[in-house]
Amino acid sequence: MLLLIGNYPLDRQQSMQRFGTMMLQGLNNSGIATKLIAPRARFGKFRGAGSFVAKWLGYIDKFVLFPRQLQAALAKEKPSVVHICDHSNAMYEGWIEHVPVVVTCHDLLAVRGALGEETNCPASPTGKILQRWILRGLRRANEVVCDSQATEADARRLVSRGGASPKVDFVRLGLNYPFRKLSEAQVSARLAGIPGLNPDLSFVLHVGSNLRRKNRDGALRIFARCKEKWNACLVFVGDALTQELLSLADRLGISDRVMQVPDASDKLLEALYNRAVALLYPSRFEGFGWPVIEAQACGCPVVCSNSGPLPEAAGDAGLFHDVDDEPGFAADLLRLSDPAQRTIWSEKSLRNAERFSTSRMVSQYIDIYRSLGAQL
Repeated sequence: MLLLIGNYPLDRQQSMQRFGTMMLQGLNNSGIATKLIAPRARFGKFRGAGSFVAKWLGYIDKFVLFPRQLQAALAKEKPSVVHICDHSNAMYEGWIEHVPVVVTCHDLLAVRGALGEETNCPASPTGKILQRWILRGLRRANEVVCDSQATEADARRLVSRGGASPKVDFVRLGLNYPFRKLSEAQVSARLAGIPGLNPDLSFVLHVGSNLRRKNRDGALRIFARCKEKWNACLVFVGDALTQELLSLADRLGISDRVMQVPDASDKLLEALYNRAVALLYPSRFEGFGWPVIEAQACGCPVVCSNSGPLPEAAGDAGLFHDVDDEPGFAADLLRLSDPAQRTIWSEKSLRNAERFSTSRMVSQYIDIYRSLGAQL
C-alpha cells in the first residue's frame, strides 16, 4: 500500500494539487493500492480576521492537526512507502518512522530565496524558519525526485549539505490533463462562451499568476512593442490582473487589447492554446513551467525566457530570450504572426510534447518505490 501526502486546499497551490491527483489516478490505474491524504481546512476556514491571522490559523491546520491525521493514517494503512508530493511539505518526514519516504521536488526557489539567493522569492523571518524546516525534511528523506534537471542540480547542491545523503533523482513530469490538438470546430465551440473574444482577431496567451517572477509586467511591455505592426490582443489566464498591471496596460496604450480569463477550465484552456498564435512566457524564475508543455501539446508555439528549466521543457521547439530582451520577444511574436511560421513551430511543438508522458512518469515512480523495498 502506498500513502501520498498532498497539499492544504486553502493554500490554493493548484499545480501541486493537480500533481497529487495525477499520481493518485496513475497509481490506481496501475493496480497499486494508493491513498492520498492532505491537511484539512478547519481553523483556516475562519479567514475573516485578515491575512496575517489567516496564515497562522492555516499553520494550526498544517502543523498541529495534520501530524495527528498523518500518524493515524500510518497506523491504519501501514504503507510500504510514503510519497510527499510537494517538497514544501517535506517537514512531514519528521512524523514518519520506519517507512521509506520519497519527496517530489518541483523547485527550490523558496529555499534558495531564504538562503539569500536571488529567485524573486524573498522570505520573511518566519518564512526563513519554514524553509529551513523544509530543507531539513528533504535531507532526511530516502529519495528526492526532481521534475527537471535544473532542479536536480539545485537539489544536489543544497540537499547534500550537512552530511545528508538522500538519493537525488530526475523523473520527467507528465501532463496533468490530456491536452491535445483540436479541430477548428471544437475550438470555436469552446471559445464561443468567452465574452468579448473576437473570433477573427489573433491573440497571444499568457498563463500564470501575479507572482513577480512570472513577469506579467514584462509580458505587457513585450506585447506593446507589437501594437503598431499587428492587430492582435493579449489574453491572460490565471490570477486577475492587479490594478498596477491594469494601469501599466493603460500607460502602454494597450488596455483595449488586453483580455482576462481568470477561471478557465481545462477544456477552455485547451481551446485557448489551440487558437493562440503563441504562448508568451517571459518568467524570471520557474520551477518547471507546466504551461509550456501544455501549450506545445496543443500545437501552440512557445516564446519564453531561457531561465531555469524552461529550455529543458520547451526543447528545440522553444523560441528563447534573456528575460530582459523584450525587443527579442516582440520580434518572435511578430514572426509567428505569419501563419507559415506558426505552422513550422507548431509542428515542432507537437513533436517535443511527446517527450512528456504521464504513464511513463508513474512507471518510473513505481520503480523508485520498489527500489526502496516497497511491496506493491
